[in-house]
Amino acid sequence: MPDTPSGPGGRSPAVRASLVATGASALLLVAIVLGSRGLRDFDSALVPYAVATVFLTFGVVYRYTVWISAPAARRLLRDGWRAALSWENLRRSPTALPRMIATYLGFQRFLGARSHARWAAHQLIFWGCLLAAAITFPLTWGWFTFTAASATGPGYQMRIWGVEVFGFDSSGTLGWILFHGLDLAAVLVISGAGWFLWRRMRDREAITGQRFGYDLVPLLALLTVSVTGLLLTFSEMVLDGGGYEFLAVLHMASVVLTLVYLPFGKFFHIVQRPAAVGMQLFKYTSRRRDDPAGEVLACRRCGRPIDTVAYVENLRGTMRDLRLGFDEWAEFCPRCKRVLRGGAYLSGVKRGFR
Repeated sequence: MPDTPSGPGGRSPAVRASLVATGASALLLVAIVLGSRGLRDFDSALVPYAVATVFLTFGVVYRYTVWISAPAARRLLRDGWRAALSWENLRRSPTALPRMIATYLGFQRFLGARSHARWAAHQLIFWGCLLAAAITFPLTWGWFTFTAASATGPGYQMRIWGVEVFGFDSSGTLGWILFHGLDLAAVLVISGAGWFLWRRMRDREAITGQRFGYDLVPLLALLTVSVTGLLLTFSEMVLDGGGYEFLAVLHMASVVLTLVYLPFGKFFHIVQRPAAVGMQLFKYTSRRRDDPAGEVLACRRCGRPIDTVAYVENLRGTMRDLRLGFDEWAEFCPRCKRVLRGGAYLSGVKRGFR
């Protein structure tokens, strides 16, 4: 029988990931109890959302642990953290890491090279989801609450972990933004997800390779959560609460299913993206070094520059970890790789049919 990959202590990656994910979920439960002051600030109506976030934590940590168990991801993460925590890199380029976090992780400028409209739609979804998560998760866990300052006035107090942070007037601009932050997030998400859905219905290139479960379900989930959330506000402000209970259940179901789906679908790239920032920093800092590892390696066939010696050696190390017997191919540019593969096919495969 083939050997089963195992980690420290003889545990397989799945068993180790299950243990780590269980520990993370337990820590979240403890944080919910402590942050809500022994559940005194916890809203029982939000129990389904809280349970979904616990499942979300388990799923994200489980899959992330399994992901970094693979040689390529483990090397990516290790070298990324090494570059981010390097005192030499901080001394030579103190603004490199903050700049890459802002441009690569926050504003995702690399998407602009594909399409400005695609970049704008992605930004709308990103900031809309970030705003919604920043509001929903702490409220769900009972970490911050809004309480009326008096029985008659419009004043409210915002408390975090039971400590009053500031007071505000619910009829003022700040009060409107605080109470309608999720509506603003929904408008951003609907705009971005709607554009992507329109593109996947009209663009032939997108239609050719798309999969319903991987490409369309995430967009439909975001649209459902956002639309049902706006309908709750519409019911409250226009319909005097008509149909509110049904819409609340529908919205809750869409949110819970989306959170449970997140670790196992396309949304998981949100969790993986920060590791790529570390790798970009590794590539950037290796180009600025004075030692030979920072030199740009040329293709062994055509002489065109490929990447730094440090980056190519990192790639070769990953290929050796995977027991691929052709790691020297990392020293060829993509065009020469295709030429060499074509030549090998012509001499070793096609001629055999003559």
